[in-house]
Amino acid sequence: MKYCPHDYQEYTTDFIIRNPVSAVFLEMGLGKTVSTLTAINELCFDCFSVRRVLVIAPLRVARDTWPAEIQKWDHLRDLTFSVAVGTEDERLDALNRNTDICVINRENVQWLIEESGFGFDFDMVVIDELSSFKNNQAKRFRALLKARPAVKRIVGLTGTPSSNGLMDLWAEFRVLDLGKRLGRYISNYRAEYFVPDKRNGMVVFSYRPKPGAEEAIYEKIGDITISMKSTDHLKMPECVYNEIPVRMDEKERAKYDAMKTDLVVSLHDEEIDAGNAAALAGKLSQMANGAVYSEDKKVLPLHERKLDALEDVIEAANGKPVLIAYWFKHDLARISERLKTRHIPFEVLESPESIRRWNAGEIPAALIHPASAGHGLNLQAGGSTLVWFGLTWSLELYQQTNGRLWRQGQKADTVVIHHIICEKAIDERIMTALRKKEKTQTALIDAVKADLEGSK
Repeated sequence: MKYCPHDYQEYTTDFIIRNPVSAVFLEMGLGKTVSTLTAINELCFDCFSVRRVLVIAPLRVARDTWPAEIQKWDHLRDLTFSVAVGTEDERLDALNRNTDICVINRENVQWLIEESGFGFDFDMVVIDELSSFKNNQAKRFRALLKARPAVKRIVGLTGTPSSNGLMDLWAEFRVLDLGKRLGRYISNYRAEYFVPDKRNGMVVFSYRPKPGAEEAIYEKIGDITISMKSTDHLKMPECVYNEIPVRMDEKERAKYDAMKTDLVVSLHDEEIDAGNAAALAGKLSQMANGAVYSEDKKVLPLHERKLDALEDVIEAANGKPVLIAYWFKHDLARISERLKTRHIPFEVLESPESIRRWNAGEIPAALIHPASAGHGLNLQAGGSTLVWFGLTWSLELYQQTNGRLWRQGQKADTVVIHHIICEKAIDERIMTALRKKEKTQTALIDAVKADLEGSK
């Protein structure tokens, strides 16, 4: 296929070529993969400044998206690639091939650098979803930091750079510029830009930015960072966010409130307890969705309010395909059972073939888990309606999953994103948390937004 880049794609490619260290914050649908590959192509064959590139990506994106993009475009036909996923022998075989690009899933970064015995033979690294390196204690972060000094060029790609707040940025930029802009130590970064927020005595649970800290951070990273919103550069369909309230009855509410207050409840002759705040949040989320796991992982039903609401949404869609995001395994089992009972054809999107069938319009209802389908999958051809059956605390997974449908290439005039919300339950708190986090991320995106007009 002939590549006819938009102005913003040309700008992105040129930015990567001009900056040996670059952070590229492009929202879903802006073509960050082909823009980066075009830069790699020029750096390899026109500038002769790059010999071999390592691309680090989520598993499905590494396996499916990057190879598909390389093979899709005519101007990339000279690029050779290998994909280092699968068994250890398969990964080693891919690494040992003489290719311009080697794509590896992020879970195997530590194996590659510390265990594979393969000499780190890459002078350029592309991190697709830079936000997956936001944890400075993670093994993948520490391993890549060891190899980083040998890398001449590095690119960090993401649409969600600070999904949990500005604290995420330190590790992401530490691996990019080795601490030049935000410092080499997170303790210094924290002391300079943050103050303790929630705490218990000397134990600090969270931090909040000091006055003016956001602007100062954005200024520090601005020289190597570009940011673009899809709404700035694409004719995007309207995106409508809808909340569908459901309400537990008195008996169901009593069980929920007992768990919330006492951290323990009796359900179907089984005792359910939560040992700490995190466990309690998980139990309450399960109960809001309609079922909860017992200590021996037995699924104990509480209500079917969300299943009824989901059935109503599918019926109201009147034959239009519906994408359903679930969170717990028992959500998947109960949704599947309800759809079978109502004779509604469905599939779980977990293979390239199921994704192909969805995009071909062959699946009336499809189920996805945000953690496995949030990044990199193009699902916009299959439908324009998404239903959040179970919510996630992660803004990154929330935005990325929404972006599977609301993106470039969506043919519908309107994308509708439904949220089935259990009233007076933890669902309402999760939605509030997502909104608050989004404000911080929006501020970051706006602060480093590329001024395309000024670059011309």
